[in-house]
Amino acid sequence: MNEEAVSIWIRRAESDFKIGKDELATEDPATDAICFHMQQCCEKYLKAFLIFHGEEIPRTHDLALLIDRCSGIDADFGLLSDWGVDRLTDYAVLVRYDAPIFPTLEEAKEAMEVTEKVRDFVRRKLKEKGLEGP
Repeated sequence: MNEEAVSIWIRRAESDFKIGKDELATEDPATDAICFHMQQCCEKYLKAFLIFHGEEIPRTHDLALLIDRCSGIDADFGLLSDWGVDRLTDYAVLVRYDAPIFPTLEEAKEAMEVTEKVRDFVRRKLKEKGLEGP
């Protein structure tokens, strides 16, 4: 386990979380940016968990794939699929490159809520497995 690499991925995830949270608090929030950063936060936390367990991280934005890989280590990660985390995957690509989608404020708030759950879940799992911090 490379604790320094895990720490860097968590710091990056926290930056995405802060950007999205701060933007959501503005008068006219950029919902596409919020949803993008929430997807990125989830992706980075899942990759941090994989790195913690010595796994090679795939070059992907596909949260379903990352959840599946994490579930191979800890079956509790199946909960993330139940929460609909994988639906955030579209925000990583569609918002930036393909069909210009502009999520509603409600969708941005939902993305924030599910991301908070993922963030808390992965942080708790890392702590249970012996990571000091995050």
